[in-house]
Amino acid sequence: MLQLPHQSLQVAAVPHQRIPAREDQAGPWHAEAVCRRDEAGLFFAPSKEPTAERLSREESAKRVCARCPVMVECREHALLQPEPYGVWGGLTAAERRVVLARRRRREVELKKSASAA
Repeated sequence: MLQLPHQSLQVAAVPHQRIPAREDQAGPWHAEAVCRRDEAGLFFAPSKEPTAERLSREESAKRVCARCPVMVECREHALLQPEPYGVWGGLTAAERRVVLARRRRREVELKKSASAA
């Protein structure tokens, strides 16, 4: 999906039909997301972005995430979907792939140990 830099993250990154409601509150978790006030361009790379600019942009996005009250919910959403692009919950797509690979390895190890017992 092509995102224009001037679109807000609310429109660009948080499709309402895919977001689970928070169990501890009446509204969906993304209603409290700090990033809703920022531009989607901070969280999603433009095509052919130079590496230095990408790293700088991702660090800026992570700083926004670090002060967000729903960072954990956002991260879990991105891991469960899984979201293939952008910074979600303070993690880049590459960092989320690492987390998912670790979770899969841990699940395999737990199954092995449970079947051995």
